Amino acid sequence: MVASARVQKLVRRYKLAIATALAILLLQGLVVWSFSGLEEEEPGEKGRQRKPRPPDPGEGSRDRDSSAGRRGNAGRRHGRWKGRVDSPGVLVAKVVRAVTGKHRFSRRVPPAPPREPLSRQNLSTGGGGEVLPGAGVAGAFQQGDTGSVEGAPQPTENGFTPKCEITGKDALSALARASTKQCQQEIANVVCLHQAGSLMPKVVPRHCQLSGKVSPMIQWDESRVQLPPGRPSVRIAYMLVVHGRAIRQLKRLLKAVYHERHFFYIHVDKRSNYLHREVVALAQHYANVRVTPWRMGTIWGGASLLKMYLRSMQDLLEAPGWTWDFFINLSATDYPTRTNDELVTFLSKYHDKNFLKSHGRDNSRFIKKQGLDRLFHECDSHMWRLGERQIPEGIVVDGGSDWFALTRSFVEYVVYTDDPLVAQLRQFYTYTLLPAESFFHTVLENSPTCNTLVDNNLRVTNWNRKLGCKCQYKHIVDWCGCSPNDFKPQDFLRLQQLSRPTFFARKFESTVNQEVLEILDSHLYGSYPPNTPALKAYWENAHDIADGLGGLSDVILTAYTAFSRLGLRHAAAMASPPTNQLCRFEPKGFPSSVHLYFYDDRFQGYLLTQTVQPMASGPEEALEMWLMPRGALKLTEHNGQANRLQNLEVGTEWDPKERLFRNFGGLLGPLDEPVAMQRWARGPNLTATVVWIDPAFVVATSYDITVDSEAEVTQYKPPLSRPLRPGAWTVRLLQFWEPLGETRFLVLPLTFNRKLPLRKDDGSWLHAGPPHNEYMEQSFQGLSGILNLPRPEQAEEASRRHSGLTGPALEDWTDSTLGSFWSVAGLCATGPSVCPNLEPCSQTSWSSLSPDPKSELGPVKADGRLR
Repeated sequence: MVASARVQKLVRRYKLAIATALAILLLQGLVVWSFSGLEEEEPGEKGRQRKPRPPDPGEGSRDRDSSAGRRGNAGRRHGRWKGRVDSPGVLVAKVVRAVTGKHRFSRRVPPAPPREPLSRQNLSTGGGGEVLPGAGVAGAFQQGDTGSVEGAPQPTENGFTPKCEITGKDALSALARASTKQCQQEIANVVCLHQAGSLMPKVVPRHCQLSGKVSPMIQWDESRVQLPPGRPSVRIAYMLVVHGRAIRQLKRLLKAVYHERHFFYIHVDKRSNYLHREVVALAQHYANVRVTPWRMGTIWGGASLLKMYLRSMQDLLEAPGWTWDFFINLSATDYPTRTNDELVTFLSKYHDKNFLKSHGRDNSRFIKKQGLDRLFHECDSHMWRLGERQIPEGIVVDGGSDWFALTRSFVEYVVYTDDPLVAQLRQFYTYTLLPAESFFHTVLENSPTCNTLVDNNLRVTNWNRKLGCKCQYKHIVDWCGCSPNDFKPQDFLRLQQLSRPTFFARKFESTVNQEVLEILDSHLYGSYPPNTPALKAYWENAHDIADGLGGLSDVILTAYTAFSRLGLRHAAAMASPPTNQLCRFEPKGFPSSVHLYFYDDRFQGYLLTQTVQPMASGPEEALEMWLMPRGALKLTEHNGQANRLQNLEVGTEWDPKERLFRNFGGLLGPLDEPVAMQRWARGPNLTATVVWIDPAFVVATSYDITVDSEAEVTQYKPPLSRPLRPGAWTVRLLQFWEPLGETRFLVLPLTFNRKLPLRKDDGSWLHAGPPHNEYMEQSFQGLSGILNLPRPEQAEEASRRHSGLTGPALEDWTDSTLGSFWSVAGLCATGPSVCPNLEPCSQTSWSSLSPDPKSELGPVKADGRLR
């Protein structure tokens, strides 16, 4: 009886904790039960220590422009989602919230770090993407990888009411993952209509009287290409679909294709406000350049891209005074490979032809690989796969590239006709992945003018399936996507192919390689005069104060403000004599703009423009400062043999297609997940050991990599527990425990948390490293003797002191660590300055305000061109 009374007393005392634990266990069990059949297991980072997998061999596809790929494994289990009934996961989530609402855990859990914008990747255009099904669902529930601080994914509050009983793994998976009630309701409505058989057309009329695909072979013969006698030269409406921040590359493209007889209509993605401001200012100088008065947020593979094209076509047809003959779409990553005169002459000769590139394979195989037999819906900036569907009977479905040249008459037919063929195909492609890659092909091949099709989109696309098919769009679409590679100088011969007429090529990115653009530009229009400035320089905006600070992470906020302080200290140190107050400034607010600076295709650092107040006297000024990264790589010979290792680098935003880090400056914080990358020369096979050492000489991890004789790049992201300890980290590469090379990288101490100045209780966990120095489940500290590392106690004590810093003391620590990896390479004044040591920015070779003739448009010349 006594024991029973004690048990009852304990139960009453801890009933809240017991209820919480039971609810959490029930929730976890239901989540596993609900999603076990929906989620495909994504290969990758389950083990704590492993050898990196060799790169996917890709598929040696014969496609040249189409979006096709391999099919993923389908789950076998099916659940049900019934209308007007809360799912078990929702009920448990409500229980957990009710139970835990009165009791908060005392331990602070670090917030999920803001996702760095993939601002330099081409995601919003359909740009020749290729799709590989099946990878979108896998990993969709993984909000945090192994070792992350975010933990397990949280259940979604599904407070909507489906109008039917929803079945099927794809639809249930989409409902579980959609983040807003509006999107969930849209998905449910689409699925219910589809299950009722009232969404998709079953039979579509075909008007083409020809059997099979009729496409005349048109060859390029420069000696015979001339304007037909008595026929006026055609006028082109260029539709430029752009996003991101690369205004200088867009200007260079416009400068190359511009002619006063043509028309240029520019759509800027709804999320690219900086680029939109720049394009609007540009268009004011040319009567034949206009910007869409509306904007859409298009995504790779989304139905919104087709909707944008159709709306733009109608605008162009109804534009007063714009009488054009051909519609040609371009992105900012395109560039001409032949002159305007050659293009106009060619199109004038074939003025009644429509140029679209087909997939060039078996049609049924194309349908499967393209996902045309699957139902998709776009909402929440995502293309959700919702299940299977049937292709309408009566028509031939085709597709390939979403870059084309269409006649005005065909555009009018697509936009204005009441033909059931077009109306029903519009309905079908509203729920289709990558619709712009198939809609126009299918309409044309089934229309009365099917004989006008030419199987050529007049482009050269730099496809490399082995590198480009890495499922890099699975965060946007429930499918595996591919993308063409950027052209580099070694690819120039491909630009001069003569097997078919081509006038444009893609893709080009000046942040990856600008030399190939210079070669192509000189080939077309001749070289710039000697001593022309900035031919090897490139600037790209990374921040503009008009965009606000909402899109910047705590790491970026910390780095930019620290860069500003370093630059102003450098200005004060430049003063002569040192006591001169004229070159001492106080910063006013946050830096107004930041640019990435490249020279000779190498990242040279950040350029920050900072408004300042002279400490002596005078009005406010604006200074631009150049922060350059210091070298951190050390390579050694191994046993007297030539070392295959060429580079060792650590960063984030790894781009497997271009094999570089898109976070060009390598700015990292305690909550980031760094990747170690190695570049190799060809040579004998070898096995190397990679060791990560934190600032307190704790061996965070160690793993082996196998390097084949032909391997050029290896990379691996170890699943380190976070937060990472701030300070200088070291990554060593060894063979048989003899050094091949090492590099250092900085985990930046943060002065901001959630965009507010860091508080002491935030720093106590954010800057302290992982509990008990356990970066992995397995300890590697036993390697410290082999690596000849100092004992960690003293460094750990310094780390503990630093973790409690706030305010100016924290800023001093941040500036000190940042200053060991970055140096001030230049300072200039954007206008008049009281400091006599500052030269005008317009007279420097590095400033974003210095001359850049290749990207400056200027007035129209006598021949109607800009270049």
